[in-house]
Amino acid sequence: MKVIGLAGWSGAGKTTLLSRVIPYLLGRGLRISVIKHAHHEFDVDVPGKDSWVHRQSGATEVLVSSTRRWALMHELRGAEEPRLPELLTKMARVDLVVVEGFKRELLNKIEVHRSANGKPLLFPDDPLVVGIASDVKVATTLPFAHLDDIEKVAALMLRSAVPVDDVLATASAET
Repeated sequence: MKVIGLAGWSGAGKTTLLSRVIPYLLGRGLRISVIKHAHHEFDVDVPGKDSWVHRQSGATEVLVSSTRRWALMHELRGAEEPRLPELLTKMARVDLVVVEGFKRELLNKIEVHRSANGKPLLFPDDPLVVGIASDVKVATTLPFAHLDDIEKVAALMLRSAVPVDDVLATASAET
């Protein structure tokens, strides 16, 4: 299992790009999973439904299962947010895990940049940005792909991905 990050400012188009890259990679026979970081409180559960009531009642974890999917919700209840390496250990084995967000974590990242966003590039200050996907050419020696060139973006992601064990080892060495 390999891991690659997608990093960039809000509004750069990370989710939109990923929604186009995933079907492309699936079409090539790869199994893809995503870890998405949210900067705010979010809820995947519907208020009033049984699983929501269980969480609101204080359950640490609620697993919901059906014939189509299952989802595990874990409440932190004041505990620290888990770091990316801990979250990676919870993922089922696939060919590629794409990490959207987590721009401060120690893993290779493709920076997603949109000129209309008016935000500065991350790569000059982040040595783990190993490629750029943008709607405008960027002055850099890093590998580059246009946001609309899904085949090239996918190739850049696959070429830059690292084994999950390397990410976990880097995190262990850091602590």
